[in-house]
Amino acid sequence: MSESSSLNQHYEEKVRPCIDLVDSLRALGLEKDLNLPAIAVIGDQSSGKSSVLEALSGVSLPRGTGIVTRCPLVLKLKKFTKDKNWHGLLSYKDQIKTLNDPEDVENAVLYAQGVLAGNGEGISHEMITLEIQSCDVPDLTLIDLPGIARVATANQPKDIDKQIKDLIKKFIQRQETICLVVVPANVDITTTEALQMASEVDSTGERTLGVLTKPDLVDKGMEKTVVRTVNNDIITLKKGYMIVKCRGQNDINERLDLARALEKERIFFEEHDDFRSLLEEKATIPLLAKRLTNELFEHIVKTLPDLQKQLDMKLQKTSVDLRALGDGVPLGEHEKIKFLVTKISQFNDALERVKKAEEDVKIPNTRVFNKIRVEFQKWRSALNAKAIKTEDILRVEVKEYVRTHRGMELPGFLNYRTFVSIITEYIEDMEEPALKMLKDVTDIVHSSVDHIVNTHFNALSHLESAAKERTDCLLDKQFQKAEKKIRSQFKMEKIVYSQDDLYSDQLCNVKRKSNANQGLLNCTYTDCF
Repeated sequence: MSESSSLNQHYEEKVRPCIDLVDSLRALGLEKDLNLPAIAVIGDQSSGKSSVLEALSGVSLPRGTGIVTRCPLVLKLKKFTKDKNWHGLLSYKDQIKTLNDPEDVENAVLYAQGVLAGNGEGISHEMITLEIQSCDVPDLTLIDLPGIARVATANQPKDIDKQIKDLIKKFIQRQETICLVVVPANVDITTTEALQMASEVDSTGERTLGVLTKPDLVDKGMEKTVVRTVNNDIITLKKGYMIVKCRGQNDINERLDLARALEKERIFFEEHDDFRSLLEEKATIPLLAKRLTNELFEHIVKTLPDLQKQLDMKLQKTSVDLRALGDGVPLGEHEKIKFLVTKISQFNDALERVKKAEEDVKIPNTRVFNKIRVEFQKWRSALNAKAIKTEDILRVEVKEYVRTHRGMELPGFLNYRTFVSIITEYIEDMEEPALKMLKDVTDIVHSSVDHIVNTHFNALSHLESAAKERTDCLLDKQFQKAEKKIRSQFKMEKIVYSQDDLYSDQLCNVKRKSNANQGLLNCTYTDCF
């Protein structure tokens, strides 16, 4: 078997299945939940990004000035044997369009972009997938992203630069994404924004590959700098750089086909005194295609174990969620009524168990009553702390109040209004903490009821909404009743009046404690007057 045949067999048996696996997961929409391995193509506007993709895919893509790529374009290239005809498939949203001629691709992509991003010059995050099957393309999948814009034109949103950068970052910040950064060879690579964005999310250059374009436009005397860049001597990337020469505008005007363009590219590098040294390993589109295919294959193999773990976790969670939903709604009217009655009965039973402090809880959760008990313990601690503080400083406050407000009272008689004013102030201090405790307890109950509603009616959105509305209304009414009662209780407490022995007994206790502390036999609050 020849080396070429062996390589083709290796691609058929190893590379293509791996790429197809990831492509099928992406087609199913799993990229929203899983970080799938990918090569994202980024570059400044007019960097030659579209020309590189055209050369790899063998078809003409939208090109021109301004923003040409307005949606993420998934370019799926599948290499077929020579007896297979060229075949294209364009899909977006729910639309699928079969393409039988490469010449139809550009207009089809432009139309799809118009549907997704509008007729202006804005962008969209929705993806277009272009699948090309041909004997002239490599086994490769790329994601083309909009070129980085710096200044908005008249027809573009004012923040178009931010929109584009946010879209690019959404893809390249994923550790599973290889960044293919396209940079013109005739500009200072250290100033290109695409490479700067890549370095922000990949500071070591571990997953960034640079591609230099337009080598024929390099100024005289700058060729050696370009060679140093490709040889990784200026800005180091672990994946390094490659250099290509694609069709220019003159070539397109002269209708130079892609096959002749590849031949012209090779001749350019062979005849260039400085760039000739790069030809064998780091130059031309065919070598770039081979390099990208190998990079994607190795990247997929590297990330497959983690991808498997992600899938297992998602499947496990989905299975748990499905079991929690229970059986679906039956079709017959009688069965539907029976089903509804059963669901509501189960819901009411769950509420009743909470009411009786008998609900089932999982470690480390606790029952609602235990959570409420904690709040009442906090309230009791606050009351005790207030009582201790009151006992310690009340005598001093009374003396000061009497000194400033004394009227025509006889010695030994304390002014009733003085006593009422002080006591009322202490009672008022506790009203807001009491109302806060009520709110905290209500929040605990609300949270528990919401959880029960979600658990029982999660699969039935209308019933869930109705149950939540009714329970919220009921809990709000109970909260208002409780709040009204608490305020009423505090209002009554401010009426300082007593006919039982509680007050007089407590007063005697305070006097005895005061006498013991001061070593006095007989002391009252008015002794000093």
